[in-house]
Amino acid sequence: MDEIHLTRFSHGGGCGCKIAPAMLADMLRALPRTQGFPDLLVGTETADDAAVYRLNDTQALVATTDFFMPIVDDPFDFGRIAATNALSDIYAMGGRPILALAIVGMPIDKLPMEAIRQILAGGASVCEKAGIPLAGGHSIDAPEPIYGLVALGLAHPERIKRNSRARDGDALILGKPLGIGILGSAMKKGVLDAEGYRQMIDTATQLNAIGAELAALDDVHALTDVTGFGLLGHLLELCRGAGLGARVEAGRLPLLPAAVDFARQGIGPGAIARNLSSFGANAAFDDAVPDWLRRVMADAQTSGGLLAAVAPDSAEETLARFHAQGFASAAVIGRMRAGDPVVSISA
Repeated sequence: MDEIHLTRFSHGGGCGCKIAPAMLADMLRALPRTQGFPDLLVGTETADDAAVYRLNDTQALVATTDFFMPIVDDPFDFGRIAATNALSDIYAMGGRPILALAIVGMPIDKLPMEAIRQILAGGASVCEKAGIPLAGGHSIDAPEPIYGLVALGLAHPERIKRNSRARDGDALILGKPLGIGILGSAMKKGVLDAEGYRQMIDTATQLNAIGAELAALDDVHALTDVTGFGLLGHLLELCRGAGLGARVEAGRLPLLPAAVDFARQGIGPGAIARNLSSFGANAAFDDAVPDWLRRVMADAQTSGGLLAAVAPDSAEETLARFHAQGFASAAVIGRMRAGDPVVSISA
């Protein structure tokens, strides 16, 4: 399998494949509203991480789908990353996954069968780790490799963690370090060493299972995961949903150590420029914030961390929960504040 380089078969990779947020919003503008379904607790209105449908007084179904093209060359690792990323949407709603279905599109005339088997095996290994069955799926012959999951979960209807319930003064906690997209680009260029690859894989395959634990905490007001729109894009969704602004201290951001030098060199996915263009004046950087760090904040994170808005008095306790669950880099990076939905970034 050493001769297989999956990223050569696709024009993009990971969550960097996502359509830019401004273009996506324009595409979705014509969709019908979903308010006519009273048991649909979460739909498309605030660009949340998953749909939520109330089954009864104590159970709600959490449903999502996520798939993309390879961000790494190794087939098994690609499958692991894609599956971890898909399940993250369930955790980001405060749910527990119960079932997954595979989404598979492969250029069967170009990829050896063993590579495809390894992609599927990687995804299945993550489902096993999450304690759920990979119960089926759908496959097609496609010009580029595509893999992901339909993921279903359960949550209590009164403990759903929406991305629109942040409050003025809430502390913002980021669960994983930034820089996954940058490391993926460095790998494609052939300049990523073994340690950098390890950092990328360890981060991208860490399940955000702590989200189900956070569901029980009343002081966790809002939750989302940071993926293709970068930290700033997903934080702006929190701001718009709540009708608030936010302040981020760039110096407190957790970063993947291997990504820093590459970011300084300008290495990164094309999604960074698309994301920054979409943010416009809604992302207000202090002059002292260097350009490379601005790019990191717009870097498309494939299977990135949870972003939580937490009552200030509970911030340290919640952060300690992240650390206890293995999210060693988790940090308080800023606060929500009254005002227009603009993220202000200080050095």
